[in-house]
Amino acid sequence: MGRSPLWTAIRDQIAAEIARGHYRPGDRLPTEAQLAERFGVNRHTLRRALSDLAASGMVHARRGAGVFVHQAPTAYPLGRRVRFHQNLMAAGRVPDRRILRLETRAADAREAAALNLVPGAAVHVFEGLSLADGAPIALFHSVFPAARFPALLDHLHDNPSVTAAFAAHGLTDYTRASTQITAKAATATMAAHLQLAVGAALLRTVAVNVDGADKPVEYGRTWFAGERVALTLGAGDT
Repeated sequence: MGRSPLWTAIRDQIAAEIARGHYRPGDRLPTEAQLAERFGVNRHTLRRALSDLAASGMVHARRGAGVFVHQAPTAYPLGRRVRFHQNLMAAGRVPDRRILRLETRAADAREAAALNLVPGAAVHVFEGLSLADGAPIALFHSVFPAARFPALLDHLHDNPSVTAAFAAHGLTDYTRASTQITAKAATATMAAHLQLAVGAALLRTVAVNVDGADKPVEYGRTWFAGERVALTLGAGDT
């Protein structure tokens, strides 16, 4: 490695291997232990090399998951018809969802107002984690009027697709009536789910979806990992 400090030589070697395509965008690098053994250095030296690669934007660490080659943020359109699976497949990514919570309970004041329900009316709650190519990109929390969609949770349990669950109740199309986007910082719980650092930048959307008669069918909040998702709006979506 000549006269160069060990960590810079390791950095340059890993960078060259990424440039040659040994590790593709989205790939996880070998573990710290594996890399330290390969280069014959201690972890402190190795971490300095990885830290410099991260500072240059070539790699990034996911909490509890490892170090990954940087991948361009996934374009996620927020049009009138927002469909999770369709959006990710159109971006060339493999979509998946992990269910965190399915529950029926009384609506709070904010949920009742958004869904045009009487205070305390029964609502279904669907919480989960959205993934692209196996990487977490968003946390979501959606609420639905239980009286209109009595078996919705059963359908979501078998297939976590809101579109399919609506279709099973006779609702074949729905559109987004409003969307609010706000910048937020990741809490400890959110950071753990999204494999981010506490305080990392999130983009929170608050939306109401309606049927063809403009009756609310879903009130949802989603927290997107800012470094992994680019929210986009078309000319007709503003």
